[in-house]
Amino acid sequence: MGIAVLTMKASVIEMFLVLLVTGIHSNKEMTKKIKRPKFTVPQINCDVRAGKIINPEFIVKCPAGCQDPRYHVYGTDVYASYSSVCGAAVHSGVLDNSGGKILVRKVAGQSGYKGSYSNGVQSLSLPRWRESFVVSEGKPQKGVTYPSSLTYSSSKSPAAKAGETTKAYQSPSAPGTTAQPVPLMQALGTTAVEGTHTTLPKPPPSAGSTTSSLRPQPAGQRSQELGEPELWKPGSVLLDAGFVPKKELSTQSLEPVSQGDPSCKVDLSFLIDGSASIGKRRFRIQKQFLADVAQALDIGPAGPLMGIVQYGDNPVTQFNLKTHMNSRDVKTAIEKITQRGGLSNVGRAISFVTQNFFSKSNGNRGSAPNVAVVMVDGWPTDKVEEASRFARESGINIFFITMEGASENEKQYVLEPNFANKAVCRTNGFYSLSVQNWFSLHKTVQPLVKRVCDTDRLACSKTCLNSADIGFIIDGSSSVGTGNFRTVLQFVANLSKEFEISDTDTRIGAVQYTYEQRLEFGFDVYSTKPDVLNAIKRVGYWSGGTSTGAAINYALEQLFKKSKPNKRKLMILITDGRSYDDVRIPAMVAHHEGVITYAIGVAWAAQDELEVIATHPARDHAFFVDEFDHLYQVVPKVIQNICTEFNSQPRN
Repeated sequence: MGIAVLTMKASVIEMFLVLLVTGIHSNKEMTKKIKRPKFTVPQINCDVRAGKIINPEFIVKCPAGCQDPRYHVYGTDVYASYSSVCGAAVHSGVLDNSGGKILVRKVAGQSGYKGSYSNGVQSLSLPRWRESFVVSEGKPQKGVTYPSSLTYSSSKSPAAKAGETTKAYQSPSAPGTTAQPVPLMQALGTTAVEGTHTTLPKPPPSAGSTTSSLRPQPAGQRSQELGEPELWKPGSVLLDAGFVPKKELSTQSLEPVSQGDPSCKVDLSFLIDGSASIGKRRFRIQKQFLADVAQALDIGPAGPLMGIVQYGDNPVTQFNLKTHMNSRDVKTAIEKITQRGGLSNVGRAISFVTQNFFSKSNGNRGSAPNVAVVMVDGWPTDKVEEASRFARESGINIFFITMEGASENEKQYVLEPNFANKAVCRTNGFYSLSVQNWFSLHKTVQPLVKRVCDTDRLACSKTCLNSADIGFIIDGSSSVGTGNFRTVLQFVANLSKEFEISDTDTRIGAVQYTYEQRLEFGFDVYSTKPDVLNAIKRVGYWSGGTSTGAAINYALEQLFKKSKPNKRKLMILITDGRSYDDVRIPAMVAHHEGVITYAIGVAWAAQDELEVIATHPARDHAFFVDEFDHLYQVVPKVIQNICTEFNSQPRN
């Protein structure tokens, strides 16, 4: 009997253990399934505002058509949370009007938002708002889990329209794996707005490449939950127009925020020497110098942005302009850079930066000067002159910092003597810093920061396509005729399309003349390319005589006297016949006042007059075609000559 009981107990225990093991295994399987949810990208409509979504960081899919002006956007680069999420994505250039996926991060409110026109969207200005957001490409960051469904701030959310479910917001139970609210100090280099925040895990910085094996050197080389603030009322016309009633703005005080030093708004690339000859100790000194510069610059989206390219045999981007938005994160990323080794191919690195680094996808803002600071230990192992010329013509301001230059005995090994002067933006000493030894490099921090922030002296930001006031002087005489006049206007439009047009870049004006003269529009009237092209299209044919001399005088007085002092003044005159008045004295006055004049003659235009009107040498500034329909052939020649003349200016 006792044995039977024991046997029964053993069987029960064995069964219990089997069930226990099976249960544990099942729990593990369930845990695995829970830990690996399938991520689906939520879809939203164009009218969904960021402030209505509670999630601090999320990826969403926008539909097509969000460029529509019905979907209001407030701000530039950093947007008030009252903005349409998808409209802001189109404005920033992350999406086009066909829609797509974007990554949205909430950041702290700003003391003001500046409106601008970009990518077909006119954003509005806003005095201030207590929550903001930034948008980027919809690529998930490693180690961050994004929500498959969004959490909205009220049950009356627009989620259902896009097939979303609305749920109450809950903090994730697994810290460090799910996107958390982003303090602005971390996300954009500013101090977070008052409120309860948890910290977003920083995206992993670009890992520096492992040091390559040392290669033989040429002889002589030395070894709260942030929802939409309920400040607005449905149907508020003032708010939609970009203005917020004072009462609504005072609901929460803002701490002082910093988005970087606005007096130093530059897009800055450091080309650092990672060659084998530099050695580990000097490479560490170089990294400390970069960290000190980052601290001194006060990096942020409203001020300077900084990226780093390391060169050896080949260049590699360590991080670009949009990777880090404050000085602290840049310094952390610098610390993680490892030396690559290899040769010191500076010319190849400059070409790489010109072609790849300063792109919109890498954070180039367009509105900020491009600056490249090249750090060289000793001397380059390739030539820099041609690569640097191309960089300058592309609008990049090149600075050189040379450490421990070649001694008299070593100069025989230098491939390109005087390489720094052949590379820098100007040879006036402003763009070159020579350091006798690496231990003195720290003394260069403040002089360098002062120079790169002096945007008025960054001469290479100006290119042949973005630095002129161009006045078209158009013959509207009876001999032209209505049909040919439209052809002339198309020629004017084709030329204008080639330039970067804005109130700070190239500006366009136009005068039409017969016996009399008429200012069609001045330099300060239209500040975008579409507006300029539409204005050209609207010019009406006048008809009358041909007084070209009087037209030049009129243009000098009514158009070019209002040109900006820092602009090149270009006059492009188009005529089909000989002038009834004298052109010599007006042309001389134009040349004396620094107006570069191009004379385009058609059909019956007099060659001798064209050469008198044109700036010397006439072969580069006077053109003739026998028919109006052949005017289009002149466009590339005029553009080429404008740029050749610009790029041939002395670099001193």
